[in-house]
Amino acid sequence: MIPYGKQDISQQDIDTVVDVLNSDFLTQGPQVPAFEFALKEHTGAQYALAMNSATSALHVACLALDLGADDWLWTSPITFVASANCGLYCGAQVDFVDIDPETYNMCPNRLEEKLINAKAEGKLPKIVVPVHLCGQPCDMAAIGKLAQEYDFKVIEDASHAIGGRYHDKPIGNCEYSDITVFSFHPVKIVTTAEGGAALTNQKELSDKMALLRSHGITRDPELMCGESDGGWYYQQIALGFNYRMTELQAALGVSQMKRLDEFVLARHRLSKRYNDKLAHLPLVLPYQLPNTYSGLHLFVIRLRLDEIDLTHSQVFDALRERGIGVNLHYIPVHTQPYYQDKGFSDGDFPESERYYREAISLPMYHGMSEEQQDIVVQTLTDILKGR
Repeated sequence: MIPYGKQDISQQDIDTVVDVLNSDFLTQGPQVPAFEFALKEHTGAQYALAMNSATSALHVACLALDLGADDWLWTSPITFVASANCGLYCGAQVDFVDIDPETYNMCPNRLEEKLINAKAEGKLPKIVVPVHLCGQPCDMAAIGKLAQEYDFKVIEDASHAIGGRYHDKPIGNCEYSDITVFSFHPVKIVTTAEGGAALTNQKELSDKMALLRSHGITRDPELMCGESDGGWYYQQIALGFNYRMTELQAALGVSQMKRLDEFVLARHRLSKRYNDKLAHLPLVLPYQLPNTYSGLHLFVIRLRLDEIDLTHSQVFDALRERGIGVNLHYIPVHTQPYYQDKGFSDGDFPESERYYREAISLPMYHGMSEEQQDIVVQTLTDILKGR
């Protein structure tokens, strides 16, 4: 089976992790700050906080922005459920903004329309979470302008997008957002096995997230209530969580970040070959927003179902049966039973639902050979042509 995604672990990665195993620190040592420094160096953000997952990073980002009961969080329906669930974790209500039919990201026009209506109803969101699907940046300038006009905070869910650029600046620099979140799951562009990070340019938000990721505990005398009892002393001053990243994960991240450009360039080479070799088939190939550079975590095609004699599921199943490990990113969140129990219905976000009926994620990862890619192309061609 050719997988849709796969980590690339070098001997340097292995040696780096082994060095940590032989060191004095398996957690809360020097590697986590080193990884955070690598993230800041790459993005230009002033603060970076490594965590045990992007879900954890989304959660503490929402808490740092004081999301709570009676507040609203809006995000895209085409994302992993964590982009919405982080709002529910905080007791807030969640809603969605339909996608742009070309980029598959949150549509700024739909966002503006929804904001106008929400303002009239007194239900403006406190936080909007645009998702850089597949590594393709959202139109952050447009979203940032709306954030200023309608006074909401922005968390970029850039789980797919490290190594990408928007207006020739690295994704993660937080120019148009309060916080940016990355994921380092094994199928992502760089990996820490499991892991995530939250980046910001605001010290207050960084300090809040640092506190929340480690039980709400501090040893800083300036943050304590009253005097310290001694060198052993700490205080819990907030209700936090154990969302810390280990030294092993961070060391792997430091090593992987050294190959980030290599990883993204390899994905662009594969993407170009896919675009060239699939151009003759009844497919919609990925669109790139002008003045952007995708991290290309995923290569998503859409079937022109009116031009083929097979259903979406028949094409998907036939690819899987022939050893091509395709996937679908994602099932619209509002169609999940949990969210339908909250009042969402099929038909609420038609562009997202249309995308779901046609989309397939083809295999693409750093270690994928041209021979493997040619097998994917030929297999898909044979299926669509009825062979």
